[in-house]
Amino acid sequence: MSGFRRAFGMVKRSAPGPSSIRSDPAQILGALPVAVVTLDEHDTFCFVNYAAEEFFGSSATLLKNQQLSDILPADHPIFLLLERARRNGLTVAEHDMILEGPRLSRRGTSVQVAPMGDVPGHVVLTLHDESAARALDQQMSARNAARSITGMAAILAHEVKNPLSGIRGAAQLLETSVPPQDRELAVLIRDEADRIRAMVERMETFGEKKLERDAVNIHRVLERVRKLAGSGFAARVRFVESYDPSLPHVNGNRDQLIQVLLNLVKNAAEAIAGTERQDGEIHLSTGFQHGVRLSAASGRTRANLPIFVCVRDNGPGIPEDIRRHLFEPFISTKATGSGLGLALVAKIVADHGGLIDVDSRPGRTEFRINLPVFEEPPESNY
Repeated sequence: MSGFRRAFGMVKRSAPGPSSIRSDPAQILGALPVAVVTLDEHDTFCFVNYAAEEFFGSSATLLKNQQLSDILPADHPIFLLLERARRNGLTVAEHDMILEGPRLSRRGTSVQVAPMGDVPGHVVLTLHDESAARALDQQMSARNAARSITGMAAILAHEVKNPLSGIRGAAQLLETSVPPQDRELAVLIRDEADRIRAMVERMETFGEKKLERDAVNIHRVLERVRKLAGSGFAARVRFVESYDPSLPHVNGNRDQLIQVLLNLVKNAAEAIAGTERQDGEIHLSTGFQHGVRLSAASGRTRANLPIFVCVRDNGPGIPEDIRRHLFEPFISTKATGSGLGLALVAKIVADHGGLIDVDSRPGRTEFRINLPVFEEPPESNY
């Protein structure tokens, strides 16, 4: 984003079209999909484009005449970038930056600062949230891996399940006819056959089946998940619920969304149980976020994903080396885990046309799902 002033000068001199566009760079900045603001020498907002309003969750009218330190802590690394840009007169950038304050929480943000040479002390600040793009890349990778499991599952289902039934039946017969000292071995054979069959059946869930979707009240889904978890594996964990009651219905499959959220809550409860802490807490929240869109590879369709659902826990966090591959099959943080649970979660979310992302550090892990709104089909004139 360096050289804004020079770029605008070129627009004024050479761009054809109405003179109002050539003479007003603010119109060009306002139309950019990237958050752009200008700050004076005191880091006070002077200009805020529409994308920046969405980024900061506030209007340009409210942001103007505020200082950046009103939004971010005074010791935040972004202020070092601003100082370097002003001191050296050069564009500086930082990627994957965390922007967190009382009214802002953005992770995975690319930040660029460019000095405005003919206005001393003034800088142009651009901010690009890359978390959605990163989540999409991870999700597509996980989905491709899931498709490879689909083929493997089909082969296993055909080649393994039928012999397993015979092995299990033979083990049951042996169990009733062998001496007591050998009965334990027969039981072991039967149990192992059941375990292998269950694994094959779990892999079969990755099959490509048409997803039946309808209007789903996501809060009813969360209520169901909360009751199931609270009466079972998460009985000793405190739940905190923070819902937006005005949310429209999600375009989804109720049973599969229950499966997704139940899996996430179960993982959160198990992570907390592994720490043996007495203040274990799972926070369930929903909300509406403008501007979250996903374009198909063809570019012909663009899905709007404004509804988000978050599952957050205060467990130990997920190691960095595992986090990057968390939604891939056979990746697990649990010693006895199969590594298929989160891969299936990612597939179901992708089948809904949604996005899932994870943000984790010691003491805080949050899974965030973005889903589409249900829209009534247009009435036919025939």
